[in-house]
Amino acid sequence: MPHASPSTATEHPAPTTPAAPPAELTLEERLTLVNAAMTARLDKAAVAYEVNTAHIPTEPVDLDDVVTVPLTPMLQPPPESYPTPVAALLQRAHHRLLTGGWCSGTLVDEDGARCMLGAIRAETRGDSGLEASAASVLLDAIRRKFGDDVDSVPSFNDAHGTGRIPIRMVGQAAHLADARGL
Repeated sequence: MPHASPSTATEHPAPTTPAAPPAELTLEERLTLVNAAMTARLDKAAVAYEVNTAHIPTEPVDLDDVVTVPLTPMLQPPPESYPTPVAALLQRAHHRLLTGGWCSGTLVDEDGARCMLGAIRAETRGDSGLEASAASVLLDAIRRKFGDDVDSVPSFNDAHGTGRIPIRMVGQAAHLADARGL
């Protein structure tokens, strides 16, 4: 018997791409095979993406910060009022901020926009006890969301560059006052 010489060719791993489907398959069968192969590749890519981005810190997005709709007094009638006085006052203040504008650094700016406390004061109609109760509920709502480091409603209002969050907090305070029966 002749002695076999060792092969000089090296073995290569099998290709990872799927082999071409046999020609005798129907179009539907070939499409099914391609769909299965693509699904496997997409699943592998999704896992790779999750692994590669797991170290990136992210904060959840509040949709109230993303979805905004311009409001005008003519197009946005006031909502049905809450039955309790403090909740109704905060709801009116919220509506005033939405339609009349928000400002910081002053109760009312030259264009008539108001800060959180300015909107409450404009809607109290002279009842200082009701104003104090509304401001207290508003500060409580703010502290629930942002912690006890918030000193006052005016300092919270002035700490923001836009009215998105302050206006939203007045609306949340109205809900809180209603839940408390105030």
